[in-house]
Amino acid sequence: SLYLVGTSLAFAQADIFPAKSIRLIVPYPPGGGTDTLMRIITPPLTEIWKQSIIIENRPGASGAVGADAVIRSPADGYTWLIATPALPDQLVNQLAPVSLLSASPYVLTVNPALKVNNVQQLIAAAKANPQLIRFGSSGSGSVSHLSGELFKSVAGVEMLHVPYKGSGPALSDLLGGHINVMFSPAQTVMPQIQAGNLKAIAVTSPKRSQSVPGLPTISESGLPGYSAVGWFGIFVPAKTPNAIVSKISADIDRVLKTPQVRKEMLERGIEPSGGTSEEFAELIKSDQQKWSKLIQDRNIKID
Repeated sequence: SLYLVGTSLAFAQADIFPAKSIRLIVPYPPGGGTDTLMRIITPPLTEIWKQSIIIENRPGASGAVGADAVIRSPADGYTWLIATPALPDQLVNQLAPVSLLSASPYVLTVNPALKVNNVQQLIAAAKANPQLIRFGSSGSGSVSHLSGELFKSVAGVEMLHVPYKGSGPALSDLLGGHINVMFSPAQTVMPQIQAGNLKAIAVTSPKRSQSVPGLPTISESGLPGYSAVGWFGIFVPAKTPNAIVSKISADIDRVLKTPQVRKEMLERGIEPSGGTSEEFAELIKSDQQKWSKLIQDRNIKID
Protein backbone atom coordinates (compact mmCIF):
# COMPACT_ATOMS: atom_id res chain seq x y z
CA SER A 1 0.00 0.00 0.00
CA LEU A 2 0.97 3.65 -0.46
CA TYR A 3 1.01 4.18 3.31
CA LEU A 4 3.62 1.43 3.80
CA VAL A 5 5.75 2.78 0.96
CA GLY A 6 5.56 6.28 2.52
CA THR A 7 6.44 4.96 5.97
CA SER A 8 9.43 2.91 4.78
CA LEU A 9 10.65 5.91 2.75
CA ALA A 10 10.48 8.11 5.91
CA PHE A 11 12.50 5.48 7.85
CA ALA A 12 15.04 5.25 5.02
CA GLN A 13 15.38 9.06 5.10
CA ALA A 14 15.77 8.95 8.90
CA ASP A 15 18.53 6.32 8.57
CA ILE A 16 20.69 8.67 6.49
CA PHE A 17 19.59 11.86 8.32
CA PRO A 18 21.23 14.33 8.30
CA ALA A 19 22.75 14.16 4.82
CA LYS A 20 23.42 17.91 4.65
CA SER A 21 23.80 20.90 6.98
CA ILE A 22 20.95 22.06 9.23
CA ARG A 23 19.63 25.60 9.40
CA LEU A 24 18.73 26.63 12.94
CA ILE A 25 16.61 29.76 13.21
CA VAL A 26 16.91 31.75 16.44
CA PRO A 27 13.94 34.17 16.44
CA TYR A 28 15.64 36.71 18.72
CA PRO A 29 18.59 39.13 18.35
CA PRO A 30 22.12 37.83 19.08
CA GLY A 31 23.34 37.97 22.68
CA GLY A 32 20.24 36.48 24.38
CA GLY A 33 19.74 33.22 26.28
CA THR A 34 18.84 31.19 23.16
CA ASP A 35 22.19 32.01 21.55
CA THR A 36 24.16 30.90 24.62
CA LEU A 37 22.26 27.62 24.80
CA MET A 38 22.69 26.73 21.13
CA ARG A 39 26.41 27.43 21.21
CA ILE A 40 26.73 24.75 23.92
CA ILE A 41 24.56 22.14 22.16
CA THR A 42 25.51 22.49 18.48
CA PRO A 43 29.22 21.44 18.64
CA PRO A 44 28.54 17.92 20.05
CA LEU A 45 25.64 17.40 17.59
CA THR A 46 27.91 18.46 14.72
CA GLU A 47 30.42 15.91 16.05
CA ILE A 48 27.85 13.06 16.04
CA TRP A 49 26.35 13.92 12.65
CA LYS A 50 29.44 15.19 10.80
CA GLN A 51 27.20 17.95 9.45
CA SER A 52 27.25 21.63 10.32
CA ILE A 53 24.42 23.48 12.08
CA ILE A 54 24.14 27.01 10.77
CA ILE A 55 22.64 29.48 13.27
CA GLU A 56 20.57 32.28 11.76
CA ASN A 57 19.14 35.11 13.92
CA ARG A 58 15.73 36.22 12.60
CA PRO A 59 14.29 38.55 15.29
CA GLY A 60 10.93 40.31 15.30
CA ALA A 61 7.34 40.18 16.57
CA SER A 62 8.12 38.16 19.77
CA GLY A 63 9.55 35.28 17.75
CA ALA A 64 6.85 35.20 15.06
CA VAL A 65 9.16 36.29 12.19
CA GLY A 66 11.57 33.38 12.76
CA ALA A 67 8.73 30.90 13.42
CA ASP A 68 7.01 31.87 10.19
CA ALA A 69 10.22 31.21 8.22
CA VAL A 70 10.38 27.68 9.71
CA ILE A 71 6.67 26.97 9.15
CA ARG A 72 7.11 27.79 5.44
CA SER A 73 10.25 25.62 5.08
CA PRO A 74 10.25 22.08 3.65
CA ALA A 75 9.13 19.52 6.28
CA ASP A 76 12.32 17.44 5.95
CA GLY A 77 14.05 18.03 9.32
CA TYR A 78 16.69 20.39 7.92
CA THR A 79 15.18 23.65 9.24
CA TRP A 80 14.80 24.05 13.00
CA LEU A 81 13.40 26.71 15.27
CA ILE A 82 14.54 27.22 18.85
CA ALA A 83 11.59 28.73 20.70
CA THR A 84 10.34 29.70 24.15
CA PRO A 85 6.83 29.88 25.65
CA ALA A 86 6.54 33.41 24.15
CA LEU A 87 5.69 31.86 20.79
CA PRO A 88 1.97 32.50 20.06
CA ASP A 89 -0.26 29.39 20.25
CA GLN A 90 -1.38 29.71 16.62
CA LEU A 91 2.27 29.36 15.50
CA VAL A 92 3.10 26.56 17.96
CA ASN A 93 0.19 24.61 16.48
CA GLN A 94 1.81 24.78 13.00
CA LEU A 95 5.06 23.27 14.27
CA ALA A 96 6.12 19.84 15.54
CA PRO A 97 7.79 19.83 18.99
CA VAL A 98 11.06 17.86 18.83
CA SER A 99 13.07 18.32 22.01
CA LEU A 100 12.92 20.16 25.32
CA LEU A 101 16.45 21.50 25.79
CA SER A 102 15.92 23.19 29.12
CA ALA A 103 13.14 24.13 31.52
CA SER A 104 14.86 26.57 33.82
CA PRO A 105 13.66 29.10 36.33
CA TYR A 106 14.06 32.75 35.51
CA VAL A 107 16.16 34.88 37.84
CA LEU A 108 14.55 37.94 39.42
CA THR A 109 17.33 40.48 38.88
CA VAL A 110 17.58 44.12 39.94
CA ASN A 111 19.88 47.04 39.23
CA PRO A 112 21.82 47.68 42.49
CA ALA A 113 20.78 51.36 42.42
CA LEU A 114 17.25 50.21 43.37
CA LYS A 115 18.54 49.28 46.89
CA VAL A 116 16.36 46.17 47.07
CA ASN A 117 17.81 42.94 48.49
CA ASN A 118 14.87 40.54 48.56
CA VAL A 119 11.33 39.93 47.32
CA GLN A 120 9.67 41.57 50.36
CA GLN A 121 11.67 44.78 49.84
CA LEU A 122 10.74 44.81 46.14
CA ILE A 123 7.04 44.48 47.02
CA ALA A 124 7.37 47.25 49.63
CA ALA A 125 9.11 49.55 47.10
CA ALA A 126 6.41 48.92 44.49
CA LYS A 127 3.64 49.60 47.02
CA ALA A 128 5.29 52.78 48.30
CA ASN A 129 5.90 54.20 44.83
CA PRO A 130 4.06 52.43 41.95
CA GLN A 131 5.91 54.58 39.36
CA LEU A 132 9.32 53.52 40.67
CA ILE A 133 9.60 49.95 39.38
CA ARG A 134 10.15 49.51 35.64
CA PHE A 135 10.53 45.85 34.66
CA GLY A 136 11.94 44.97 31.26
CA SER A 137 11.15 41.90 29.18
CA SER A 138 12.23 40.28 25.91
CA GLY A 139 8.86 41.24 24.39
CA SER A 140 5.12 41.37 25.09
CA GLY A 141 3.87 37.86 25.86
CA SER A 142 7.37 36.49 26.57
CA VAL A 143 7.92 34.46 29.76
CA SER A 144 9.99 37.37 31.12
CA HIS A 145 6.90 39.58 30.64
CA LEU A 146 4.35 37.06 31.93
CA SER A 147 6.54 36.22 34.98
CA GLY A 148 6.37 39.91 35.92
CA GLU A 149 2.61 40.06 35.34
CA LEU A 150 2.16 36.96 37.51
CA PHE A 151 4.31 38.62 40.21
CA LYS A 152 2.16 41.79 40.09
CA SER A 153 -1.00 39.67 40.29
CA VAL A 154 0.12 37.49 43.24
CA ALA A 155 1.79 40.37 45.16
CA GLY A 156 -1.01 42.88 44.42
CA VAL A 157 1.44 45.55 43.19
CA GLU A 158 1.88 47.75 40.14
CA MET A 159 5.09 47.81 38.07
CA LEU A 160 5.56 49.41 34.66
CA HIS A 161 6.30 46.89 31.89
CA VAL A 162 8.89 47.91 29.25
CA PRO A 163 9.08 45.43 26.32
CA TYR A 164 12.23 44.94 24.20
CA LYS A 165 13.04 42.94 21.05
CA GLY A 166 14.93 40.24 22.97
CA SER A 167 16.68 39.75 26.32
CA GLY A 168 20.00 41.16 25.01
CA PRO A 169 18.66 44.73 24.47
CA ALA A 170 16.69 44.53 27.78
CA LEU A 171 19.88 43.55 29.63
CA SER A 172 21.73 46.61 28.23
CA ASP A 173 19.01 48.90 29.60
CA LEU A 174 18.96 47.09 32.96
CA LEU A 175 22.72 47.68 33.27
CA GLY A 176 22.22 51.30 32.22
CA GLY A 177 19.46 51.86 34.81
CA HIS A 178 16.74 52.70 32.25
CA ILE A 179 14.79 49.78 33.74
CA ASN A 180 15.50 48.46 37.23
CA VAL A 181 14.00 44.95 37.37
CA MET A 182 14.01 41.95 35.06
CA PHE A 183 12.76 38.37 35.17
CA SER A 184 15.44 36.85 33.00
CA PRO A 185 16.85 33.52 31.81
CA ALA A 186 19.86 32.81 34.06
CA GLN A 187 22.30 32.52 31.15
CA THR A 188 21.49 36.12 30.11
CA VAL A 189 22.20 37.71 33.51
CA MET A 190 24.56 35.38 35.42
CA PRO A 191 27.83 36.83 34.01
CA GLN A 192 26.71 40.35 35.08
CA ILE A 193 25.55 39.09 38.50
CA GLN A 194 28.91 37.33 39.04
CA ALA A 195 30.70 40.54 38.02
CA GLY A 196 28.71 42.49 40.64
CA ASN A 197 26.94 44.71 38.07
CA LEU A 198 23.48 43.32 38.89
CA LYS A 199 21.86 41.72 41.92
CA ALA A 200 19.89 38.43 41.85
CA ILE A 201 17.21 38.18 44.54
CA ALA A 202 15.17 35.04 43.74
CA VAL A 203 14.27 32.37 41.18
CA THR A 204 10.81 31.90 39.65
CA SER A 205 10.58 28.09 39.88
CA PRO A 206 8.53 26.22 42.52
CA LYS A 207 11.74 24.51 43.80
CA ARG A 208 15.27 25.92 44.15
CA SER A 209 17.39 25.68 41.02
CA GLN A 210 20.24 23.15 40.56
CA SER A 211 22.27 25.81 38.78
CA VAL A 212 21.85 28.63 41.36
CA PRO A 213 21.02 26.70 44.58
CA GLY A 214 21.87 29.69 46.81
CA LEU A 215 18.94 31.76 45.52
CA PRO A 216 15.56 31.41 47.29
CA THR A 217 12.38 30.90 45.24
CA ILE A 218 9.86 33.74 44.98
CA SER A 219 7.36 31.32 46.52
CA GLU A 220 9.44 30.77 49.69
CA SER A 221 10.21 34.52 49.84
CA GLY A 222 6.66 35.41 50.78
CA LEU A 223 4.55 34.72 47.66
CA PRO A 224 3.47 31.08 48.17
CA GLY A 225 2.26 29.35 45.01
CA TYR A 226 4.18 31.63 42.64
CA SER A 227 5.76 29.57 39.83
CA ALA A 228 7.01 30.42 36.35
CA VAL A 229 9.46 28.36 34.31
CA GLY A 230 10.94 29.36 31.00
CA TRP A 231 11.65 26.56 28.58
CA PHE A 232 13.74 26.40 25.43
CA GLY A 233 12.87 23.79 22.82
CA ILE A 234 13.48 22.71 19.26
CA PHE A 235 10.64 22.65 16.71
CA VAL A 236 10.42 21.68 13.03
CA PRO A 237 7.64 22.21 10.42
CA ALA A 238 4.47 20.30 11.39
CA LYS A 239 4.50 17.69 8.58
CA THR A 240 8.07 16.49 9.25
CA PRO A 241 8.05 12.63 9.26
CA ASN A 242 7.85 11.13 12.77
CA ALA A 243 10.90 8.95 12.13
CA ILE A 244 13.04 12.06 11.53
CA VAL A 245 11.56 13.91 14.54
CA SER A 246 12.37 10.86 16.73
CA LYS A 247 15.94 10.65 15.35
CA ILE A 248 16.66 14.35 16.08
CA SER A 249 15.01 14.08 19.52
CA ALA A 250 17.00 10.96 20.50
CA ASP A 251 20.33 12.48 19.41
CA ILE A 252 19.66 15.77 21.26
CA ASP A 253 18.70 13.75 24.36
CA ARG A 254 22.03 11.89 24.08
CA VAL A 255 23.94 15.19 23.90
CA LEU A 256 22.05 16.68 26.88
CA LYS A 257 23.04 13.65 29.00
CA THR A 258 26.80 14.04 28.37
CA PRO A 259 28.71 15.27 31.46
CA GLN A 260 30.48 18.04 29.51
CA VAL A 261 27.26 19.58 28.14
CA ARG A 262 25.49 19.28 31.53
CA LYS A 263 28.45 20.98 33.22
CA GLU A 264 28.56 23.84 30.67
CA MET A 265 24.79 24.39 30.93
CA LEU A 266 24.66 24.36 34.73
CA GLU A 267 27.63 26.76 34.94
CA ARG A 268 25.55 29.24 32.95
CA GLY A 269 22.43 28.73 35.04
CA ILE A 270 20.65 26.53 32.46
CA GLU A 271 19.05 23.29 33.67
CA PRO A 272 19.36 20.49 31.07
CA SER A 273 16.15 18.64 30.15
CA GLY A 274 15.82 16.23 27.19
CA GLY A 275 13.27 13.43 26.97
CA THR A 276 10.97 12.53 24.07
CA SER A 277 9.06 14.75 21.66
CA GLU A 278 5.78 13.44 23.19
CA GLU A 279 6.84 14.60 26.69
CA PHE A 280 7.72 18.02 25.29
CA ALA A 281 4.29 18.25 23.60
CA GLU A 282 2.62 17.56 26.99
CA LEU A 283 4.59 20.35 28.71
CA ILE A 284 3.60 22.83 25.98
CA LYS A 285 -0.08 21.94 26.41
CA SER A 286 -0.12 22.55 30.19
CA ASP A 287 1.91 25.73 29.78
CA GLN A 288 -0.45 27.15 27.16
CA GLN A 289 -3.40 26.65 29.53
CA LYS A 290 -1.63 28.42 32.42
CA TRP A 291 -0.48 31.48 30.49
CA SER A 292 -3.64 31.93 28.40
CA LYS A 293 -5.63 32.07 31.67
CA LEU A 294 -3.29 34.80 33.06
CA ILE A 295 -3.47 36.76 29.77
CA GLN A 296 -7.27 36.59 29.86
CA ASP A 297 -7.62 37.34 33.59
CA ARG A 298 -5.26 40.34 33.45
CA ASN A 299 -6.42 41.52 30.01
CA ILE A 300 -2.80 41.53 28.79
CA LYS A 301 -2.26 42.81 25.25
CA ILE A 302 0.18 40.67 23.26
CA ASP A 303 1.79 42.49 20.33
